[in-house]
Amino acid sequence: MSRARSNVDVFHAIADGTRRALLDALAEGEQPVGALAERFQISLPAISQQLKVLREVGLVTVREVGRQRLCSMDGEKLGQVAEWVGKYEEFWRSRLLALDRHLRSKRKGH
Repeated sequence: MSRARSNVDVFHAIADGTRRALLDALAEGEQPVGALAERFQISLPAISQQLKVLREVGLVTVREVGRQRLCSMDGEKLGQVAEWVGKYEEFWRSRLLALDRHLRSKRKGH
């Protein structure tokens, strides 16, 4: 899978802790931008910037209801991340099993 430019790359978007925390909050359901901002110790414009990055990669949608902007998570793009991580699942599983066998053999040796 070829990686997209960083400004539209889901991997770039989730690399930031604040953006991951926003996604965690939105996993609970649709929320107004103001309510999201209250969860963080950064300014509303900073939250808006983080949400913009998430919108650009398709992880967040925003709809306007009156004067409110309501945000929702669209987790479909996270499938790219799951697919990439999944490639390494067997690698780590085999490494952990080998470590377990090694540790058990060391315990038996004492």
